[in-house]
Amino acid sequence: MTTDTMSSELETPAPQEQQPAPQEQQGDAVKESPPASPPPPGLAPPSFILYLEGAEYAAALRKLTLWVHHVLLPVYGREVTSTAPWCSRWWEHPEAVAQFHGLWLAWGELTGPGSGMCGPANWHRDYLVHTMNALRDPMGPFAGCKPTHRPKETPVVDTLDPFGAPPPPPSH
Repeated sequence: MTTDTMSSELETPAPQEQQPAPQEQQGDAVKESPPASPPPPGLAPPSFILYLEGAEYAAALRKLTLWVHHVLLPVYGREVTSTAPWCSRWWEHPEAVAQFHGLWLAWGELTGPGSGMCGPANWHRDYLVHTMNALRDPMGPFAGCKPTHRPKETPVVDTLDPFGAPPPPPSH
């Protein structure tokens, strides 16, 4: 992978710009103007990765992986210990994917073009430390992964939809 290719792949997600709808004063009532037109194609904020499927999910996961491997871990990756586990196959842990994607979206919004000068400090304080502590916690998603990956066992539930119709009986 060339440096140019990698840098285009590492682009941060487009920051969401939230502007309140303009208001017009008419007598005592305040009338909301219609919302602004949607952003031009290609500038829409990325969707949260857990809502994506198929090729969209794969493309988002690849961009996330490049960011995690080439930006996040070289700067913020700390030593692996029994009290701070890590999994070299983190992308196989849905919780880690979700946490890292949220961290990456916040990174794009707070450190990308047009962000304020305090954006990086806010990202560190509000997002980085909490996310990394949650992921590297001894009871976190990497708890069973020592030198190799081990899928996390999900908690068992008696019924997937306890308030819906009961499932049909098994066929014999």
